[in-house]
Amino acid sequence: MPHLRIGSRGSQLALWQANHISSLLQRRGHTVSIEIIKTTGDKITDVALAKVGTKGMFTKEIEEALSDNRVDLAVHSLKDLPTELSTAFLLAAVPEREDARDAFLATRYSHMDELPKNARVGTSSLRRQAQLHSLRSDLEIISLRGNVDTRLRKLRDGEFDAILLAAAGVTRLGLTAAVRHYFEPTEMCPAAGQGALAIETRANDGATIEAVKFLEHRATRSAVACERAMLNQLGGGCQVPIGAYAEASPLGLRLRAVVAAPDGSSIIRENCEGSDPEKLGAEVGQALLSRGAAKILEAVYGKETAVPQQP
Repeated sequence: MPHLRIGSRGSQLALWQANHISSLLQRRGHTVSIEIIKTTGDKITDVALAKVGTKGMFTKEIEEALSDNRVDLAVHSLKDLPTELSTAFLLAAVPEREDARDAFLATRYSHMDELPKNARVGTSSLRRQAQLHSLRSDLEIISLRGNVDTRLRKLRDGEFDAILLAAAGVTRLGLTAAVRHYFEPTEMCPAAGQGALAIETRANDGATIEAVKFLEHRATRSAVACERAMLNQLGGGCQVPIGAYAEASPLGLRLRAVVAAPDGSSIIRENCEGSDPEKLGAEVGQALLSRGAAKILEAVYGKETAVPQQP
């Protein structure tokens, strides 16, 4: 069995994910090493992610390592991976998804409804901020960067009354003690691909593609393909105020989607079913655009934002 080199970010969560995939590969007889690669998103720690505005900010340098043959595969959080990959790379496997929901964490409050007026809530996500404002316009939303441990420490130290994190991350790290509530997708629509991992390889590396094939989970691939098709239709990356969540339904898939103004003043929702994941995603994206999503996104990012025009 060939030795496989995994490229990963150096955060605690990223390394958990890389080690998880490493363990599964080793059970198949491979020897595995992990190369830690610092990405643009890791280097810019004092600016809200939404203001950085760089697609691939957590994947670009890892893809460069793939291209230079320094690593054989990359393990990403799927929501960080741009919806359009270079033809040099392949999304070779999508393992079974962890919990896709967002989590409410607090030390003194058991639910968002218990937060006092003007409570300080931390999140790094424009998507969470927008939907939270639509639920509680009185809250003070503050940018929160850093790894999961750092964010939890700031919560414990009283810098925030509550913080919002992806449920998958706190679950994978065994840090669910401070979770007080999980938002259902009908309350707060997750990011496209949230809770799923992406195994990326070089498109021409048949040996590695074959080696990771067993990691593929068809139902997860179908759901995230739908979500990413919708996101791609809107020209969005991982730091936009867009939510998308697909799940199995009698017709194949049900896709819930949201585009929201950061202050929660305007929010557009779609909820549709279909049998073709990518077609359903594209149709929901077009429906959102036809109802005013482009205006919301242009207001957030300026007129230069690559929001598709209506045909």
